[in-house]
Amino acid sequence: MARMRPSGGYRNLRSFQTATIVYDTTVAFCERFVNKRSRTVDQMTQAARSGRQNIAEGSRASATSSQTELRLVNVARASLDELLLDYEDFLRQRGHRQWRKSDREALEVRAVGKNREAEHRTDQTDPTDRSDEEHATLYDKWLKGDDPAVIANTMICLINQVNYLLDRQIEALETQFVEGGGYSEKLAAARLAARSARKSDPSDPTDLTDQIPQCPECTKPMVLRTARKGRNAGSQFWGCSAYPECKGAVNL
Repeated sequence: MARMRPSGGYRNLRSFQTATIVYDTTVAFCERFVNKRSRTVDQMTQAARSGRQNIAEGSRASATSSQTELRLVNVARASLDELLLDYEDFLRQRGHRQWRKSDREALEVRAVGKNREAEHRTDQTDPTDRSDEEHATLYDKWLKGDDPAVIANTMICLINQVNYLLDRQIEALETQFVEGGGYSEKLAAARLAARSARKSDPSDPTDLTDQIPQCPECTKPMVLRTARKGRNAGSQFWGCSAYPECKGAVNL
């Protein structure tokens, strides 16, 4: 029988802690330097929040489904990419210089992350033993000042650091999913194996493998469902596997 993997613990991830700095600083940055009536404020804060929240949700989902965890981490990565462009746009549109990777300022910010990685060599779970507050103070030198260009450039460095960590996590999750997946994937594999074993027994009334119809609306295979409410509550029917995008149904 498949077993659930340990899950959660996202507060101990360096990616989550750095994403928290990105989110908190973005909220403060927009309040200080972006027109409050601009849609950019909402777009930047939502992108920053999505990056942080989906790292946490992916960690929670890791117990049951590698596929769900992988999807959520990819959403976090995409949200932070969107935020990265917003900070680059801010610098370009206001005539500020964006730091190159080889610039002294960028190297100093990146060195903080590199030093932490040297102290705590990580696997795909990316653990750290620092609290959120301790981690945040490491960047006060750049994030607590009054120059928006310095803050924006520092944020670009930090977002790139989170994305680097997420890329490593995604690579590990892809390997894990291919090799076996999480609890849900292993249960599905076990179910298919059990149905395959029953298929050779024609007297087994529960084997519907050869009787699965196609959806009359979109032709995708259907799945056996149970009505939860209404006059047919408790009765089974065939429902489209693409639900809720397709609501095709067939009575048994």
